[in-house]
Amino acid sequence: MKNIKNILVALDLSAIDEKLITYASFIAERLQAENVYFVHNIKKYEISELFEENLKDVNLDEVIGDELNEKVKAHFSASANWEVLISEDPYSESLLKYIVEKYAIDLALLGNKKHEKGTGVVSGKLLRLLRCDILAIPAAAREKIDVIWAGTDFSQDSRKVFAVTKKLQEGHDVLLKVVHVYSVPVQFSPYVTPESMGPKVEKHVKEKFDKFLKKLNYSEAIEPLIFMGRESGAAQKILANLRNSEVDLLVVSDKGGNTFSPFAVGTVTEELFNSNLDVPLWVVK
Repeated sequence: MKNIKNILVALDLSAIDEKLITYASFIAERLQAENVYFVHNIKKYEISELFEENLKDVNLDEVIGDELNEKVKAHFSASANWEVLISEDPYSESLLKYIVEKYAIDLALLGNKKHEKGTGVVSGKLLRLLRCDILAIPAAAREKIDVIWAGTDFSQDSRKVFAVTKKLQEGHDVLLKVVHVYSVPVQFSPYVTPESMGPKVEKHVKEKFDKFLKKLNYSEAIEPLIFMGRESGAAQKILANLRNSEVDLLVVSDKGGNTFSPFAVGTVTEELFNSNLDVPLWVVK
């Protein structure tokens, strides 16, 4: 089981900040976290020359710090200790990496603003840089976890997700659905049709699924979800089925069985991370 003691929440003074603070309160209480750090980076180089004269006598650190402290007080009700950290760094990614290491952060909450113009704070760089779990929160996220989808490719790396799901299920009535996407081998398609191979491949996948779940020794109930990804990639197949399902959280490992470098991020995870998800995405490191 995974323990989450220290949480980082990246704020950028945009409309999604309130959602991030509210969700941080919910998840901190759910995980019984000890400390939550709300971080904002002031990029002074982005301030237009037109406003430099107006702001020369303004202590931005103090003004923004006061504003964020008020926001957190209004929307954070968890019992964990919390602190607002304000900094001025030309690179937000390097700042967040530094804070993750300095404060032994276990989980970083970032805003998923793919529905809006601009990329927001969530970027592929952070996915690679931060040596902690990442939870990307969209504006549509709800503060509840009744149904979890956990992705797996049956690899050793993908087992990590179950330490998180077990923690989230502990003491709560949560349905866990384990998602696997398989494809019919195309190299034999000139000789054997996918339609005829499909049932055999699906049967083989189900047998592998059963063996994988037994090895997990998972005490909570698990419902398998098996999708054939013949028409699209695994990430797209998951996204398509998510849109038609009642899901509160998607949990995936940072890499799968085909990733050779220990510092690399799996292509499926990266594609999901950069998608317009309406549910929170937890990437387990």
